[in-house]
Amino acid sequence: MTEVRPVIILKRKRSHGHAHGGAWKVAYADFVTAMMALFIVLWLMNSSKQIQEAVGGYFKDPSGATKPVGSGQTAPGRDLSITKDDMPKLKDELEKAARQVPNFESIKSHIEMTITNEGLRIELTESESGTFFDSGSSRPTPSGREMLTMLAKELGKLPNKIFIEGHTDSRPFANGGNYSNWELSTDRANSSRQWMQASGLRPDQVTQVRGFADQALRKPDHPEDPSNRRISVIVGYLTAQNNAPLNDPPPAPNP
Repeated sequence: MTEVRPVIILKRKRSHGHAHGGAWKVAYADFVTAMMALFIVLWLMNSSKQIQEAVGGYFKDPSGATKPVGSGQTAPGRDLSITKDDMPKLKDELEKAARQVPNFESIKSHIEMTITNEGLRIELTESESGTFFDSGSSRPTPSGREMLTMLAKELGKLPNKIFIEGHTDSRPFANGGNYSNWELSTDRANSSRQWMQASGLRPDQVTQVRGFADQALRKPDHPEDPSNRRISVIVGYLTAQNNAPLNDPPPAPNP
């Protein structure tokens, strides 16, 4: 009689973890990181216009070789350094902000913004009865205070230096005495500085306050025209290389 031997079947126990390892964990971590980055970018793109430009500039040029959008030397609240190339954009922004000023329709013909070789020149001109200042006084009118406040809030966000000039027409100052057009032009420029610094300009932002009397007429052929009486707020250029202000501008040339 033949002896039947039992058949022994050996089964190897395979380890599920050994087959897949930890590769899935790495892939999952990469996925979570990518989603987090996406949500951060979407959140930033819903922020201010300057942040949007900064984020967009990074994706266009991650190496940062092109013109910087942000800088550690810029003023708080703004990431755009206003260089000569950016001045038209600033002009457009200020013109839009000016339209929000109450009574803009009645004063718009007395506001002029011009890009010159010294920077953005913002002229607030007077009418016969006074527009931005009481007649013969350095006290701003309500319209003058509103315009100066708007400019201070917008320009106070910039690293650029500000120069403020006062001008008059050629008519002798009515009250005579020791107070003349020289004093009036200087006092109006300084009054504008005080109001703007109280409304948003940084204490170190205004570097010059200048009174010209009637020596830089806006309309030389009409020296007594009331539009020669004006305040000029000048936004100086920055150099693109180091964000440093250019030299102080020369005395205002005749337009």
